[in-house]
Amino acid sequence: MCRLFGFPDPRSEGSHNPGATNVLRVGNKFAAALTLVGDVAKGVVPIIIARKLGMPETIAALCGFCAFLGHLYPVYFDFRGGKGVATAFGVLGTLHWPSLLLVGGVWLLVFFTTRFSSLASIVAFFLAPFILLLSYPELFHPILVLSLILLFRHRHNIVLLIKGQEQGFRHPESDE
Repeated sequence: MCRLFGFPDPRSEGSHNPGATNVLRVGNKFAAALTLVGDVAKGVVPIIIARKLGMPETIAALCGFCAFLGHLYPVYFDFRGGKGVATAFGVLGTLHWPSLLLVGGVWLLVFFTTRFSSLASIVAFFLAPFILLLSYPELFHPILVLSLILLFRHRHNIVLLIKGQEQGFRHPESDE
């Protein structure tokens, strides 16, 4: 999206992450929204296709998980992708939308309280498996593995948060 709209490569500016939050930092709301939609769709589409083909729910979940891994380690970016939050939300929401509402609510609460997208993602996906354990126990283990990988991808952010050096979110337009 950044290349399409003439913005700097998000992998070389801001948080150096190609996700929607950093696209908003280095670009604008429209490019960030399109990035977000695309990243969420990566988690949604494979599950829908698997279901339409009559695959068991475990295979549909595996398809979503594979899409999540593909987002983290894309061949076309030398296996250096995003942190997978939007794609994980797409997987979670397609597998069990009520859990998406709870996990998404946690993300929103933490983000609007702290202005740290990374902290919101860490807290939301730390809690996601436990929310599934209560609401749809069959998905506990797949979402646990997905969440552990997502938390691992945020290990640098965790260090920065502990040191008080994490980059909070402020859009450049808000500096006026």
